[in-house]
Amino acid sequence: MADSSGGQGVAGHRVAVIGDVAGHLDELRGELRRLGADPTSGRLPDDLTVIQLGDLVHRGPASDAVVALVDRYLTTQVGQWIQLVGNHEAQYLREPAFSWPERLAPESIETMRGWWAHGQMQAAVSVHTPTEDFLVTHAGLTADYWGDILGGLADVDQVAAALNSFIGTHEAVLFRAGQMLGGGREDRAAGPVWAAAATELLPSWLDTTLPFSQIHGHTSLFDWHGQLFRATDDVIARTRLDHGAKHEVTVVPGGRIIGVDPGHGRKARRPWRSWEMVTPARR
Repeated sequence: MADSSGGQGVAGHRVAVIGDVAGHLDELRGELRRLGADPTSGRLPDDLTVIQLGDLVHRGPASDAVVALVDRYLTTQVGQWIQLVGNHEAQYLREPAFSWPERLAPESIETMRGWWAHGQMQAAVSVHTPTEDFLVTHAGLTADYWGDILGGLADVDQVAAALNSFIGTHEAVLFRAGQMLGGGREDRAAGPVWAAAATELLPSWLDTTLPFSQIHGHTSLFDWHGQLFRATDDVIARTRLDHGAKHEVTVVPGGRIIGVDPGHGRKARRPWRSWEMVTPARR
């Protein structure tokens, strides 16, 4: 697995990508135990790296406790927890982009702002497996953003590094919104924190070769609660669902786009699981 700057990071580990937690502490702890975390201390096993896709907070009953738990991992198991930013975390990092009835405790807000300021929360990370390279972001990288903003970089490590370089320098570009803010027409150049999977992310790649596979949260093609697709027929035809894991795998030219948002609301959406991979052994 490569780190955010494109250099070689933790390798030979299992990598678990956890979708939107949405303030559900018990769900997060339960999944970490399933992945091998110590049931008493919560400590992650040495062979595990966790990537959390953002939207840790809001909706569920324990957002502040979720922030405290993640902060412990970021502090005590450095490198084994990679935290990505979601649009709900962004509400506390810059001018709020939308109205939301819940508000975190001041201590949690300060903690997340510290992550952002000190590089503990990122916009993207790249992962290499023996057969596939992945870009991992909150909402996914649209084809037009990749071409227009990133110049069509083909190296996944360089793309992750470019997105992370926008933190503190070009954040308006990083947080470029799309259809989900304002409810207007879709924007297939929406950014990796806001792109809607069904109308912006997936359709943008149907006629363009994906340079690397992707994993995202944020939104889904399938409404797990209503049990129906939100996507168009051409996207549906390319998509395989795992109802037990709440995973969507869409095959497009060049690779796969994998959605892992379980769709937690006020109540948790069960069952669900993280997406698991194994990276190559260190050379």
